Amino acid sequence: MSGEVGHRVKKSAGGASRHRLFAGQTFCSIEGMKITDILRAEHTVFHHLFDHVETSTSRLRTLAEVKALATLVDKVMSPHSQTEDDLFIEPLEHCFEQIGQRETFHQEHKLIEATLAQVHRARSLPEGKRLLLGVIAASRKHFEKEERIVFPLAERVLKAKTLTDLGAEWMKRREKALK
Repeated sequence: MSGEVGHRVKKSAGGASRHRLFAGQTFCSIEGMKITDILRAEHTVFHHLFDHVETSTSRLRTLAEVKALATLVDKVMSPHSQTEDDLFIEPLEHCFEQIGQRETFHQEHKLIEATLAQVHRARSLPEGKRLLLGVIAASRKHFEKEERIVFPLAERVLKAKTLTDLGAEWMKRREKALK
């Protein structure tokens, strides 16, 4: 169809992904992005999801609806959390140890995962809603801590090349997950 604009991913000569409009215009390039910028962008998307969960939970009428929303949150948060732990938190472990936060970050991820699992075991609508809103509040608090402490720490401690290499590894994992 003429005039229709679409989206496709192309590889540049160096293998980096570039998103292009079918008309040939580049609108987004992942090449050279730091892992901190990628994770901040993901956090922005999550904050929008959290807003939706918080505003829609009161309108949910069945426990199945609550569980479906919890499944959505879990399905998008789990890969983010795993990738963040593998690529980002691990290289900074020694720094977290120094500031007394090493176990805290891992415990917060585990608490969020465990609370999402509890939503699926809930037996009443009020319990499910309470747990779901609790996991959203815990996630917001955790993200705020990452954005305030972890990302600036990474940008001070890790070299720019390391941050962009980690960003490239994130992209490889993302592309593999989409296949």
